Amino acid sequence: MTQPPSVGVPACYRHPSRETYVRCTRCDRPICPDCMNEASVGHQCPECVAQGRRAQRPARTAFGGTAAGQRGTVTKTLLAINIAVALLGALISGARVAAGGLLTGGSAVIDAFGAVTADSYRIGQHVYPGVDDGGWYRLITAMFIHYGVLHLAMNMWALWVLGRQLEAALGRARFLALYLLAGVGGNVAAYLFSPHSPTAGASTALFGLFAAFAIVVRRLGGSLAGILPVLVLNLIITFGVPHISIAGHLGGLVTGAILGAGLAYAPRNARTQVQIGVMVAVLVVLAALTLLGPALHA
Repeated sequence: MTQPPSVGVPACYRHPSRETYVRCTRCDRPICPDCMNEASVGHQCPECVAQGRRAQRPARTAFGGTAAGQRGTVTKTLLAINIAVALLGALISGARVAAGGLLTGGSAVIDAFGAVTADSYRIGQHVYPGVDDGGWYRLITAMFIHYGVLHLAMNMWALWVLGRQLEAALGRARFLALYLLAGVGGNVAAYLFSPHSPTAGASTALFGLFAAFAIVVRRLGGSLAGILPVLVLNLIITFGVPHISIAGHLGGLVTGAILGAGLAYAPRNARTQVQIGVMVAVLVVLAALTLLGPALHA
């Protein structure tokens, strides 16, 4: 049987049967050993600790993002989406592993959602709209669809290497916006300048990450020695290998550079507002260019 505290002896406010002479340094309520939370000075009760955590501002990166980006959640999610789409395409089309090691099939997914093209086309009984005929969604979905295992593997490796570092530096929301807008920017460029050559893949977004990474590194005073050879190699492949969308890669590169500059050099006293303004401006320009596409292709 629990005994009540002695008369005149303070009791824990959460456990009235426990005598204590220790008080919370913030609210001055008596607390027992089970309720004590060690603080820089004295002890605090659970409620004051919780209130302090809510009031504490989360740590921010040099570009305004939260430290949660260090976990690479967005990068891992993007990897998972790309791989899941590839597997879905393979399952739908009854894909097989060819002798060269490339996963064939997946054409149903590519035809319906993947390739950026201005023209509509018919395959069997299905008519797939091009961007000029209302298939604008291709400008978004194309960055998640790849032509085989090698194409997917190369892009996912680049995303894994660049994505985690940029996400840690920018934070999750800013990194995700950069990735998606750069991907759309590259696809819009491919749509405008190569309207009759269907293209797909994450390369448009990745070239945007290359550009943004270079700007972020320079903004932090780092060296570009590690990234420049990779970027130069990718540009050589872009211009030297057939059937690669030059417009898409360069469009992603330019879009990423604009966004990277806006994210990295926004003034501290209005950082978030300027960063959002740059992203919205890029989105508006890309939407306007897309709307002009049918007239340019006429």
